[in-house]
Amino acid sequence: MITAPNPVAGVDQAFYYILGFSLVLLVGITITMVLFVVKYRRSKHPEPSDIRGNWKLEVVWIVIPSIIALSMFYFGWSSYTGLRNVPEDAIEIEAIAQQFSWLFVYPNDKETENDLVVPLGVPIRLNVTSTDVLHSMYIPAYRIKVDAVNGRYNYAWFLPDKLGSFFVQCTEFCGVGHSEMNATLRIVPMVEYEQWLEQDEEDE
Repeated sequence: MITAPNPVAGVDQAFYYILGFSLVLLVGITITMVLFVVKYRRSKHPEPSDIRGNWKLEVVWIVIPSIIALSMFYFGWSSYTGLRNVPEDAIEIEAIAQQFSWLFVYPNDKETENDLVVPLGVPIRLNVTSTDVLHSMYIPAYRIKVDAVNGRYNYAWFLPDKLGSFFVQCTEFCGVGHSEMNATLRIVPMVEYEQWLEQDEEDE
């Protein structure tokens, strides 16, 4: 049963919120510019006027943009903290980058290459590092992008909420084989995951 909040929803909410406001502002500013060009063109207003000292206008164009910016920050920060606060019951998997593949080490020390297998409905924490140059792990289906740095660990977590296979790739140019540094995220039922975890590599 899925009990942890899914951070994907927060990321999408922040994206659509900011995109929506951006579109509204774009349309509003464009329409205002066109109206001003038509209404205040030189043929109708040969002598320009200068508006100064209107405190109401000053308040409006300070307060409204400030509220919009702060609301965007709130949604962005909420989605960020959702991606950083790992549930206590998360399964920890080591994700090790190397030129030009991904190694995954599971809690029982089982290792796979370019094949990340996780159970449905259980939070997954990825402890990400590199054995050589700088890499970056990107799982678009779960809005994860985290650098893999030699000598240190970064982390990311996600909640597998649907069965299937999903794309994993390196998004930091890491050498001539960078474009081929891809892996597959496979989400399977818990029973199947437990059976797979106990299988020997030669039996798979």
